[in-house]
Amino acid sequence: LFSDKSIEGVRKLRDELRQINRVDSVTTFLDVPLLNSSDVPLLRMLHNIPTLEKPGVDRARAREEIRNSPVYRELLMSIDATTTAIQIDLKKNTDFLVLRKQKSDLSKKQQSALGLTIDEKVKLIAVQTEYNALSARLDQHRHEDIVTIRAIMQRYAGLGELHLGGVPMIADDMMTYIGSDLVVFGSGVMLFLILMLTLIFREWRWVVLPLLSCFYAGFLMIGLLGWLDWRVTVISSNFISLMLIITMSMNIHLVVRYKQLCRDRSELSQRELVLLMVQKMVLPCLYTALTTIIAFSSLVFSEIRPVIDFGWMMTIGLTITFVTSFTLFPALLVNLKKSLPGSVVSHEKPSRVTAMLANITRKYGLGVISLSVLLGALSVIGVRNLIVENSFINYFREHTEISQGMQLIDDKLGGTTPLDVILVLDDGEDEEEEEEDALFSDLFDGVLAKEDTWFTVEKIRRIKEVHDYLDSLPEVGKVLSLASFVRMGEQMNDGKEFDDLVLTLIYKRIPDDLKKKLIEPYLSIEHDEVRISLRIFDSMPELRRKELIEKIRYDLVHKLGFEKDKATLTGMLVLYNNMLQSLYQSQIQTLGVVMLGIGLMLLVLFRSISLALVGLIPNILAAVMIPGFMGWAAIPLDMMTITIAAITIGIAVDNGIHYIYRFREEYDRCGDYLQAMEICHANIGRAVFYTSITIIFGFSILALSNFIPTILFGVLTAMAMCIALLAALTLLPRLILIWKPFG
Repeated sequence: LFSDKSIEGVRKLRDELRQINRVDSVTTFLDVPLLNSSDVPLLRMLHNIPTLEKPGVDRARAREEIRNSPVYRELLMSIDATTTAIQIDLKKNTDFLVLRKQKSDLSKKQQSALGLTIDEKVKLIAVQTEYNALSARLDQHRHEDIVTIRAIMQRYAGLGELHLGGVPMIADDMMTYIGSDLVVFGSGVMLFLILMLTLIFREWRWVVLPLLSCFYAGFLMIGLLGWLDWRVTVISSNFISLMLIITMSMNIHLVVRYKQLCRDRSELSQRELVLLMVQKMVLPCLYTALTTIIAFSSLVFSEIRPVIDFGWMMTIGLTITFVTSFTLFPALLVNLKKSLPGSVVSHEKPSRVTAMLANITRKYGLGVISLSVLLGALSVIGVRNLIVENSFINYFREHTEISQGMQLIDDKLGGTTPLDVILVLDDGEDEEEEEEDALFSDLFDGVLAKEDTWFTVEKIRRIKEVHDYLDSLPEVGKVLSLASFVRMGEQMNDGKEFDDLVLTLIYKRIPDDLKKKLIEPYLSIEHDEVRISLRIFDSMPELRRKELIEKIRYDLVHKLGFEKDKATLTGMLVLYNNMLQSLYQSQIQTLGVVMLGIGLMLLVLFRSISLALVGLIPNILAAVMIPGFMGWAAIPLDMMTITIAAITIGIAVDNGIHYIYRFREEYDRCGDYLQAMEICHANIGRAVFYTSITIIFGFSILALSNFIPTILFGVLTAMAMCIALLAALTLLPRLILIWKPFG
């Protein structure tokens, strides 16, 4: 790093980065103030602080100073001096900060008991609109800046191994992933649906009509989101794929029913057949849509805003799906010719898969029940072992720049996840301090500001005490505070501590640019507050965020003697931990709301408690098995996987409703349970199989994402739907045969 070639390369790279319009400053190891690399006294040096770029600097001494600096070690340079960081500070938009504060203040008042006046409501709408527009422009600016930075980095690829990191880059890359996922998943699901429809029905109309229905429903939903300026997040980015899959599922049920009616009621006209299809299917599809809506709307009870938005998006999307399926699809179908007798596949016998499942249900009923009970018990144990501890680094594939950059920062540059400790220091003075104040007053011509008396040995000692405690924790990497700067000066003073007078003199004489970088971020003299900034090793396997935060809070009060309200923890780690801890509670709440809502819906539909239970049990098993599997496999909950249980029950219960609805119809006609089951497996069982396979493979396409939670979401939901399919065609009919709810 200290060779001529490296220094020249870093200088040129820094200078190019500084030319970007929206870059405020760029700091490298070339800009570090070198206080120990010369023999000039500290107070005199403050007028002309040396850096590596100034002539006459001893590079060997500079290297050792930066490596051992309380401030720059593991911040701008790794301990082994093989890795350096270039810190780019982007300019802040003051208009955006003002708008954000106005929006926040008005929103808080709106949620309070006072509420908003009419003028304030109008103002909130105007502020929200302006805020959203400016936010979108700033996002675009950030994206352009990151593209420019990466282009500059590309030109310096020969300088070394370069990585880009930081919150703006992560946020921008994640939005890029969302856009990519929308295209890849939407296209992938669409191609798969075309293939499936072609293989299943082998007639162009049953490919084109469902696809038109899917396109139309998705187009309406996207347009609505655009009109409402409703932003898509990482979590809600899957709504298009889900809408396509669910719309297709509903249309497949309509197609199968129409083909059966063509076979059984061939004397009817096309218009009569379509009308009869709608009459036969509107109620079961309405109830399946309502149960799925209940499942997704249960996400509204989550405490995580993106999850709540996803729940509302899917609720609206499913409403559009149902309306489209029972308006556009039959309207198009009625204008086509009636299916020819030769094109109607006979459904007198089940397919091989449904026939096998019917045979298992009939012959091994006790085994089906026993296996279900065993799997349910194991799943409950697994749910109790669910964990929420997760690593942000693990959210991304290893080849992505986010993962590589964060891992490098974790390994070489003092950790990734920031945590801030805000301390309020008492401002009490003793007699000795009052005498010093008098001395300061004479020194500064009788003008005694708060900053002239704030710096005391006792306050610095307290800051050092907390700083050293935090630095001693194994989970903690780089720690920065006012103590870091003070210790830089004390290194020049042969390790001796400064007294109050020298501390004040240094603060008064230090150049403004250095004060802005080294002191102001960690001190608010006006409020008697100091900030200790630390970073956590996010990739540390033993990291337990909740326990770490609780330990620090406890020790600050009980070991270091701070009052509870004078020591506050804040920052990304606290926010991330709060989100993780709310996941488990949200999962329980979501499951409870879904089960209750769908149970009531089944009760209204079938007007029978026994039928409601029969319809609910297989779906509860499917929903519980996935969290149970996650518990056994030590897969932590995250923002995506929390939605699986609700989605599974919401979609899987459709199979149960269609099956029970058709079973009751067939039993009324033949009066025999086994015969009714055989007929149902041959007809509705085939539709359930088709739709389930479509859903399973549709969700599996999500495994192509670069975002690990999306991959887990897709794979685990596909597993859940596979379980739901097997339960719907084995456990459900077995329960009907045992319970005999129809008489």
